[in-house]
Amino acid sequence: MLVAADKFKGSLTAVQVAQRVTAGLHRVAPHVEVASLPVADGGDGTVDAAVAAGFERREVRVAGPLGQEVTAAFALREDTAVVEMAEASGLQRLPAGVFAPLTASTYGSGELLRAALDAGARTIVFGVGGSATTDGGAGMLSALGARFLDADGEPVPPGGGALADLATADLSGLDPRLGSVELVLASDVDNPLTGPKGAPAVYGPQKGASPDDVQALDEALAHYAKVLESAVGARAAEQATAPGAGAAGGIGYGALLIGARFRPGIDVMLDVLGFGPALDRADLVITGEGSLDEQTLHGKAPAGVAAAARAAGKEVVAVCGRLALQPAALGGAGIRRAYPLTDVEPDLAVCLSDAGPLLERVAEQIARDFLV
Repeated sequence: MLVAADKFKGSLTAVQVAQRVTAGLHRVAPHVEVASLPVADGGDGTVDAAVAAGFERREVRVAGPLGQEVTAAFALREDTAVVEMAEASGLQRLPAGVFAPLTASTYGSGELLRAALDAGARTIVFGVGGSATTDGGAGMLSALGARFLDADGEPVPPGGGALADLATADLSGLDPRLGSVELVLASDVDNPLTGPKGAPAVYGPQKGASPDDVQALDEALAHYAKVLESAVGARAAEQATAPGAGAAGGIGYGALLIGARFRPGIDVMLDVLGFGPALDRADLVITGEGSLDEQTLHGKAPAGVAAAARAAGKEVVAVCGRLALQPAALGGAGIRRAYPLTDVEPDLAVCLSDAGPLLERVAEQIARDFLV
């Protein structure tokens, strides 16, 4: 049996989910062999999943989204690094209740990429998601050597809002090591940079952007792409509309500009984590995340795990905090049955506060249904 679940956001990390499920299974079927492979789709928790799979955790001091220094981590195994932008530029790096939609910067994410290069990485999986930022990756590019100047020749201030004043962009100073590294943009979203489905419109409100902020950011990012087109040519315009350009406040766009290749985050992570060999040894797979809903079906970790398992002819069940999918939708995704915590405890607040013990009880039921 293989437990390959994502985190229960706000309650349990993916590693803790695997531990709790294993404990519950073993309470009913103590002799069953259970392997765990915590998974992530490129968003927050991606480095932890890589470390659980045997990567080495490396910590560095970088700039947080508001410029404050934070300790962020990336994962390294041989010459492959897993870098999670949320470690440096994620919402969790903001003070509680504080948002900075116009001024938050991805500079620290660029510092994390540079640290991975310094560590000798030749392949970098760049997981993006959970960002506090909407700066089109300008901060990240600045940390890697790019220059973004206003009409007076001064650097534009941090954040997406300031890009409205951008006059010239110079990418000639980018770290030359980027040209010899395989950079993979791992994301669970394929939005373009701007427009009705772009980063500001779709994700800006989650980061505290008002309707006026959304409009200002959309216009600023469109201007940013136009200035970059003058600097590097037509590819800047093409990449602004490419899948993944709008990921994590447009940091996907910045990554594409420096040669990244976009892949669905869960597909990349399953490859990096060694999911295939683990799947070969399993006869039942347990996946899951905090909420199984419509978003799950669009590139989230459980859907990726289930698709890979179904292709290998393996049966899949899921655990979750709450279930908002009908059986037909679950079946279409390759999940035979879902086990929500709300089946055990209807109060969502209790599910959040006592997720661990409740998940063990859910796992006991899976063991009774499939193992006894």
